[in-house]
Amino acid sequence: MGVAWVLLCLCLSAAHAAVPLDGSWREVRPGDTPAGVLKDYRQGLLIPFEPGLPHSFPRGGLGTWVVLRPQPPWVEEERVLSIFPPAPGRITVYDGKALAGILALDSLPGATLGHGRLAYRYPVSRPAAAPMLLKLEPVEGPSRPVSFHLEGLTAFLAHDAHWLTLFSACFAVMLTMALMALCFALMLRDNTFSWYAGYIFCYALIQSLQTGFLFSPLELGWLAPSADLLESASVALSVAFAALFMARFCELQRFAPLLRAPVLALAIGMPLLVLMRTSPVGLLVQVAQALVDPLLILAALLMFVAATVAAAHGSRHAWFFLIGWTPLLALTALSSAQTSGTLPGMPWLSDASVVAGAFEAIVLSLGLGDRALTMRRDRDLVRQLADNDSLTGVLNRRAWSEAAERMLEDSAGRPLALLFLDLDRFKLLNDQQGHRAGDRALVEVAEALRAELRPSDLLGRYGGEEFIAMLDGVVEEQAMQVATRLCRRVHRLEIPVNAEFMLSVSIGVAMRVSGDTVETLIERADQAMYQAKVNGRNQARLFERQRHLPTQAWPRVAELDE
Repeated sequence: MGVAWVLLCLCLSAAHAAVPLDGSWREVRPGDTPAGVLKDYRQGLLIPFEPGLPHSFPRGGLGTWVVLRPQPPWVEEERVLSIFPPAPGRITVYDGKALAGILALDSLPGATLGHGRLAYRYPVSRPAAAPMLLKLEPVEGPSRPVSFHLEGLTAFLAHDAHWLTLFSACFAVMLTMALMALCFALMLRDNTFSWYAGYIFCYALIQSLQTGFLFSPLELGWLAPSADLLESASVALSVAFAALFMARFCELQRFAPLLRAPVLALAIGMPLLVLMRTSPVGLLVQVAQALVDPLLILAALLMFVAATVAAAHGSRHAWFFLIGWTPLLALTALSSAQTSGTLPGMPWLSDASVVAGAFEAIVLSLGLGDRALTMRRDRDLVRQLADNDSLTGVLNRRAWSEAAERMLEDSAGRPLALLFLDLDRFKLLNDQQGHRAGDRALVEVAEALRAELRPSDLLGRYGGEEFIAMLDGVVEEQAMQVATRLCRRVHRLEIPVNAEFMLSVSIGVAMRVSGDTVETLIERADQAMYQAKVNGRNQARLFERQRHLPTQAWPRVAELDE
């Protein structure tokens, strides 16, 4: 949030009061000459307007003449006339009756002038009170309100530096957030981050086109002839990406299911408008131009309502969307009102919209960060549920086997022991006390084993009443000491099987030898555990090859526990 405050302060410092100018205008007529227009101006035949406030001029037909006359106090240095925001098309500048220059987005006058505006530099030799004559050449489509400022070169450069700092910071924030989201999209494989990146990138492109930042300082003037079409496409795509993003980010399917379909329809409808806008069929182009503004208003309101409903129903991330989206929505509505001729006293709206875009990018990035943490937490929980035995909480057989394979591979060159544990007379406990008592016994035994073993030891539930543990870095004597401790610990739990017996455990121990796999270790430890059963239970036995008995001569372990 601190970055947003810095951007807001830069925005306020970039705004400045209008230079005293009187302005008049009229549409171009056939046969007009600069001298004739200036004569009409002196006779008061032109329409007056306030140059420092945004004003919409008709740009159809042959264009519009604009006459500006500086008012005292005069500026005794080089002066710069700036037009903000940079108007589409060309503007011809006359010095009295003579052609002085042409201003256009694709021919801005250099790196030190014209950042975010069209600018023309008047020399000191020109009389300070002489009127300035401009001709706004005709363009297709609606015209945006523009304002005129005249100031000394020193003041202009100071304001230009503020503007360049503000907008560079805002665009840097937006593009950084978009790139970060793309990285998260690749890492987490979640399209929500991709839709966000697309939305922020399109919004940054819209603002860079409207302010001229794309042409100066970025020097992409070759895009100027298609700036109108590029802006329309960016607006439509930004709405489409925003709709896809907020539908998933705010979890509309869960918290606002009835509004999800209309929101997603926007994601389809807005790109269709772009296709209609680029169609060679004139009727389709006209329909697209007529529908775009109503659909933009509808889209903004629909997404605002959908996010509000989702937030009210418990969507945590919908609040992030509302906090970031609402200021931008309000400024967009105010800018639209200004375009239609209202709110002329708020020339800072264009700058504020860029700051609001950077603020929204920061807030939504915080929301996406929260989403990433939530996804990671949920994924870890799912993995834990998938890997752990639901009753005892130790690793289940699959997860233990996978972890044991890794431990066996990583511990090459070190001693390693495998303990196979089987509870004595557990079937009898289940038969006489019921399965709930058996479950409680398993939980207590698992807790006792976990408390006795090291955190690095691998403990798992291998079967019904069978547990298994792999101990890294222990020699034969240490492994037997651990197994003996486990036997005593389980017996001290004093879990009654019946009136005669307490629950105990028999443990078989196998030490890793060259060429061992997890399966061969388990096989030998299982045989040693059988020997512990045969020799009276409640004890640990180490596998010894010379004491190996033929498998077919062994009774089933279940029979020993009966």
